[in-house]
Amino acid sequence: MDPVRLEEFAALRATIRERGTARVWFFWAGLVGWATIVVVETAINSLPVLSLVPLLVLAATFEGVFALHTGVERVGRYLQVMFEETREPGDEGLRWETAAMAFGRLFPARGPDPLFSGYFVLAAVLNLIPVALAGPVPAELGLLGVIHLIFIVRLFRARSVAAGQRARDLERFRLLAREVSHTTSGSTGSSD
Repeated sequence: MDPVRLEEFAALRATIRERGTARVWFFWAGLVGWATIVVVETAINSLPVLSLVPLLVLAATFEGVFALHTGVERVGRYLQVMFEETREPGDEGLRWETAAMAFGRLFPARGPDPLFSGYFVLAAVLNLIPVALAGPVPAELGLLGVIHLIFIVRLFRARSVAAGQRARDLERFRLLAREVSHTTSGSTGSSD
């Protein structure tokens, strides 16, 4: 493999490693921030509507985790197509992404949730405790319950999107690789 491609491959693998680690730390920091706000809110027995502040922190944390996860998956599919499936003759290395995808297909055991969905749902439900302790009127409780439910629905929709992302991105990058190959091979002729 030429040095430029090797450098690109190394940089993209580093991106996967760094974003994967950042995702876990971002989740942890966001959960700590959310919990701190909930504890303070509960201690001062504030207005029920203020439960939207920690919910906003929770939602922003989830969106950050989701963005990091989808970015890592997309880089992985790029590596799979552009480096593994379009290897130069005689290049036998670089098969991690293909092997990882095949492993998941052949041994579909339930592994850890990369989006931490269960923890976010639990936090959203626990976020309603300060609301209940603040003595809301039924309309407040209903409205805040619906807003929390909207967040939970967002979580499950994002999980669904993430579950199908690998296959979609793989096909898109294969299409892109064919297009780039077609464009490159078509532009090698001389122009008179």
